[in-house]
Amino acid sequence: MLLKQVRIHTMEGAVIENGWLRTEETVIAGFGSMETCPFTDEETFDGGGADLYPGFVDAHTHLGMWEDGLGFEGDDGNEDTDPVTPHLRGIDAINPMDRCFTEAVEAGITTVVTGPGSANAIGGQLAAMKTYGMCIDDMIVKAPVAMKFALGENPKTVYHGKSQAPVTRMATAALIREQLSKARRYQKQLEEAAADEELDEPEYDAKCEALLPVLTGELPAHFHAHRCDDIFTAIRLAKEFDLKFTIVHGTQGHLAAKRLKAEGVQVLAGPILCDRSKPELRDLTPANPGVLASAGIETAVITDHPVIPIQYLPLCAGLAAREGMDREAALRAITIVPARICGMEDRVGSIAVGKDADLVLFDADPLTLAAKPRLVMVNGKVVAKA
Repeated sequence: MLLKQVRIHTMEGAVIENGWLRTEETVIAGFGSMETCPFTDEETFDGGGADLYPGFVDAHTHLGMWEDGLGFEGDDGNEDTDPVTPHLRGIDAINPMDRCFTEAVEAGITTVVTGPGSANAIGGQLAAMKTYGMCIDDMIVKAPVAMKFALGENPKTVYHGKSQAPVTRMATAALIREQLSKARRYQKQLEEAAADEELDEPEYDAKCEALLPVLTGELPAHFHAHRCDDIFTAIRLAKEFDLKFTIVHGTQGHLAAKRLKAEGVQVLAGPILCDRSKPELRDLTPANPGVLASAGIETAVITDHPVIPIQYLPLCAGLAAREGMDREAALRAITIVPARICGMEDRVGSIAVGKDADLVLFDADPLTLAAKPRLVMVNGKVVAKA
């Protein structure tokens, strides 16, 4: 398919004011200015000067985990019978038939990271997936993409009600530290057994096995943390175990932006288009992503769906821009930055030859309320059209 007469926002280079883009099967085959537009007899779409962006990316959601309009039957986000569940996989709970996937596509959000909630100190594996499809196995971009950890209020609240640990921040951190230590010992025993045939491997441990790639740095840790004290606990734990990590939410991050920059932190910031529904959100401000980005911190904007419905991701970025975030930074915060943070920039997040043909065309500024995609493509297929 050939799209022509479009303003191309690559998200990694200069804007092409009047350009063309060609897809071949599921990927971007080429693009450039109209002066170099190839002659082709394949399907052509004239954008009439509209703006073409890569499909939007939401790097932290629970899409398909809490199904829209259902109660317990569709509630699969938290296995709150055990505060330490690294062996759980989000892909085993996601329902792509949830209508919120359609709402995501219609808003131009083509890739999401989704998975377990924050009831548990260690919740399980997150997955990155496309928002168009029927079977999760056909929609995966990367799985697992990260291991979910949670600090602060949520684990405390859930397990206090059960008269079970953790009921303090100390216990939450201790449970994480204990399980990572067990996994490190398990890792050492496996290595020793591999080096010495007279030694037996340790008895299989699903929790430890799931944490091995976290310890080696192959699988990042995503730490749910709103308050500064919880953010610094995440940093402390990451240093102890040499983890590759990302802060999710970072609601008080604007209060300590210089320190977080010095620590090399990256943040998936949000939700910002919601009320202060719990104590940890008392310092919530839509200016947070802009403050973090201005400090030089790699910052993405997220919805935390269903906290903010997935289709309002561009509005969240627009709100961040209204409150001081550079507009281009706000666009990057829902495209290339979340893709880079989640290690899938080779496939999504920008317009480049060889990347997935996930594209969204707008006649209006996508960060405004009035904007609605004119065309949405996923893997080279038109999946929504105004």
